[in-house]
Amino acid sequence: MKVLFAHNAYRQPGGEDAVVAAERALLAEHGHTVSLHAASNDGIAGLPARIEAAIRAPHSTTACDALARRLADERPDVVHVHNFFPLLTPSLYDACRAAGVAVVQTLHNYRLICPAATLTRAGKPCELCVRGSAYQSVLYRCYRGSRLGTFAVARMVERHRKRGTWHDRVDRFIALTRFAKRKFVEGRIPAAKIAVKPNFFVERHGDGAPPAQRKGALFVGRLSEEKGLGTLIEAWRGIDLPLRIAGDGPLLDTLRATAPPSVSVLGPLGSAEVAAEMRRAAFLVLPSQCYEGFPMVVAEAFGRGLPVIASRLGSLAEIVEDGVTGLHFTAGDGADLAATARRAAADADAIARMGAAARARYEERYTADANYPMLLAIYEQAIAAAGAPEGAAAVAAEVAAGA
Repeated sequence: MKVLFAHNAYRQPGGEDAVVAAERALLAEHGHTVSLHAASNDGIAGLPARIEAAIRAPHSTTACDALARRLADERPDVVHVHNFFPLLTPSLYDACRAAGVAVVQTLHNYRLICPAATLTRAGKPCELCVRGSAYQSVLYRCYRGSRLGTFAVARMVERHRKRGTWHDRVDRFIALTRFAKRKFVEGRIPAAKIAVKPNFFVERHGDGAPPAQRKGALFVGRLSEEKGLGTLIEAWRGIDLPLRIAGDGPLLDTLRATAPPSVSVLGPLGSAEVAAEMRRAAFLVLPSQCYEGFPMVVAEAFGRGLPVIASRLGSLAEIVEDGVTGLHFTAGDGADLAATARRAAADADAIARMGAAARARYEERYTADANYPMLLAIYEQAIAAAGAPEGAAAVAAEVAAGA
């Protein structure tokens, strides 16, 4: 099968980019032809470029024509969209529909129903735009604190809601959790078009070796407000337990200046360094105050037998099973996080049991072998829905043959 990935990369690489790379490699390993139609926000520099991107966010004739040429040259069976914002724009769906190519869209964030993409406002969950007008977000400057920027994104969301883009021009969506699917259905995306498929993690860097003596807590992720770093630091001011923070983001310098003595702010690390940190830690902490999609760091932690202390919020409460693969605490509550971390640190046997359960959960749900048939089945459904029965039959034959 020929698959064309479409992805608009952000300036700072993150989980979406990792998923794109992992899924491309997975398909190629199974003999499929995979190519990438890419754009990068690195080119949006200066006020004129930002204004142009904002104006073109709902539709770009230039982006549409570029993809149309690519489709004519490569003739893929399916286009898999990971992120279209802001440069590729939803105009890519028009190019696919005109070419008769099936479209799959992974819903990595909540951009289609929330201009901020996080369903978060002022550090707390917000669902105003899920059922209501996205223009409400302009009042609160939900996109990067800018009314003009928020208006541009809200305009994109509302235009394509009214146009029926999500109903008519996407054949299958991939939600990463059942929680996320429920939110998108509430946001008027057809339930029948949404399949649930989690992210996966490929073991590397000696992950199969028995873990060394584990000690302390670990945070890995973007250092920004919605990730709950304020709650994390508040909790650790009263905990005599080592905490290591790995990542980059707008709060990096603030954390380095204000973190208590028990906290080490490591800054950005490479994948091998993150693996080493996960091998040493007793548990991972995810204090997010926003609705996460499916953080790749959770799959990585589970793969390394590392239990997770997570906010009892959205998808995290679904992915991390309280008392089995980790522990829950109340989002935004530093005292509750502190109490939960102390309880975990004081019960090494329970942490070991949860670590073993996390590893078992990884092997059951989050390996490449578990993910591949799910992804291929979604492509099959999309091709059939796009009106290409011969393509669907070919994919079905591949599934039956275990291609």
